[in-house]
Amino acid sequence: MDDQTRIEIEAAAFRRLRQHLMDDRKDVQNIDLMNLGGFCRNCLSRWYMEAANERGIEMGKEEAREIYYGMPYDQWKAQNQTEASPEKQAEFEVAFKENVLKDNG
Repeated sequence: MDDQTRIEIEAAAFRRLRQHLMDDRKDVQNIDLMNLGGFCRNCLSRWYMEAANERGIEMGKEEAREIYYGMPYDQWKAQNQTEASPEKQAEFEVAFKENVLKDNG
């Protein structure tokens, strides 16, 4: 497989993952993704931002989130996010430290 075809296939797989998380499984909360998988929709938007920045495209966190979510993040949260239990919030603190802070520190 040539590099261009590989890149196109990887991009198609990313778009399908985004569609799955944004359209097919809105019911799955970011906190559950982070607690179980060590990443969430916000991580995907951050990775998108980091890839853009590495290529000299200036992009901030909120702009990347709006591109990923297809709307302002606050709007998506209001429409789709539910309140997390204290137990889930405690699990999230651990998962965030182990997966996100480790990547940035």
